Amino acid sequence: MAEAKAPDAALGEAAAVTALAALAQPVRLRVFRALVGAGPGGLTPGTLAATLGLAPSSLSFHLKELVHAGLAQAERQGRHLVYRPAVGRMNALLAYLTDHCCHGEPCGLVVRPHARCC
Repeated sequence: MAEAKAPDAALGEAAAVTALAALAQPVRLRVFRALVGAGPGGLTPGTLAATLGLAPSSLSFHLKELVHAGLAQAERQGRHLVYRPAVGRMNALLAYLTDHCCHGEPCGLVVRPHARCC
């Protein structure tokens, strides 16, 4: 069972690059979005594979990369693994990307209300 490390409150440059690199692959982005859509209840690999039309071996590779990047967490429940989005890490990445917008001055940037989750 692969579990993600607890994310730091603030994300550094190296961690942001790792997370962005993980999301820069179309299948992983789809997997991550499906996990975010499932929320804290998470999804099993079987459900994810069926929902996204992915081969289990391919899905396993992409889930491992998301866990490595700190964007997903795996938890064993009986005989099954349940994958959940690492919402704290996702929010830290969003904050890293927007913290220095316009040198702290109002710029008219509108962040959609649902940009922060859970």
